[in-house]
Amino acid sequence: MTEIGKINGHRPSGLLHLLDPSLKLAPHPKEDEVDFDLELGLSAVVRLSSNVPEEAFSARVLGTEREGNAILLGKDNILVTIGYLVVDAHTITLQAKGGQKVQAEIIGYNHESGLALIHTLSALDIPFIKQGTADDLEENEPVIIAPYGGVDHAISACVVSRREFAGSWEYLLDRAIFTSPIHPNWSGAALIRRNGTLCGVGSLWINDAEEGKSDSPGNLFVPIDLLEPIYDDMVSSGLAQGPYRPWLGMYTAEAMNSLFVSGVIPDAPADLAGVEVGDVIAGLEDEPIDSLSGMYRKLWSLGNAGITVMLNIKRDGEDMDVSVKSDSRYNLMSKRSNH
Repeated sequence: MTEIGKINGHRPSGLLHLLDPSLKLAPHPKEDEVDFDLELGLSAVVRLSSNVPEEAFSARVLGTEREGNAILLGKDNILVTIGYLVVDAHTITLQAKGGQKVQAEIIGYNHESGLALIHTLSALDIPFIKQGTADDLEENEPVIIAPYGGVDHAISACVVSRREFAGSWEYLLDRAIFTSPIHPNWSGAALIRRNGTLCGVGSLWINDAEEGKSDSPGNLFVPIDLLEPIYDDMVSSGLAQGPYRPWLGMYTAEAMNSLFVSGVIPDAPADLAGVEVGDVIAGLEDEPIDSLSGMYRKLWSLGNAGITVMLNIKRDGEDMDVSVKSDSRYNLMSKRSNH
């Protein structure tokens, strides 16, 4: 249905035989290149393994076993990770570099940023990382990509682009962080500046990290600044305060200057309305749409979750209008555990 379940967030160890050469060739960070205790700082990143019930909504796309990383933020045993690793998770296991294992639970998820917060059920005996900013992070700045495992598993990288990113799953970042070279264990990895502060959370493997170049593999990181405005709400209630965006439950791809439906989630609004894979999206509410980001911005400007929107589509050469009653993405995810 979509590439996410095959590449991003679903047992990345299965890709190591393909990407391991890039890790071996990439330079590792050195103590004399940074302004912090390198080994100590990188130990704030832990290995994450999660298990999701087969009946969970996200299991259809992301699978039931997921692996990646999480980053300890403070003394209150709260860690940040990328959301697709833990959404709908029934069990979460963390492992620190020294071998300590603890159980954790998801306490907050935010589809708009893609970030999630988890809380350990017992304390991790590791230092936390200081949260920084990516607001002034620009192209060509050297950074460190740090998954679990310390210096030997981290690489020195470079920011190659700061630009908009529109994901097929109704997801949009205004200024995503694109880095190179690629790291094969990107999911939930920490993006660290030379001063030792956290500036991003690993999300995706991208083929066009450099803008306009389709053969420039790299990683996409979510700016950590997106967490601060929603952190307290996520900790206290599990979600950022509403109202929430309308969600259609379909995957949309851009090709040959057109938008077409590449996947429809069973029982989601688009599916219930009769949207089909292969439908070409020509407009929204009789307004022409020429980009994925444009479609999202138009959709979200119409109102909140629950509104009915009209998709102007082409199917088998015929123009059609399909009315879709939107929903909130959060209505279809498993509820978080109690604190």
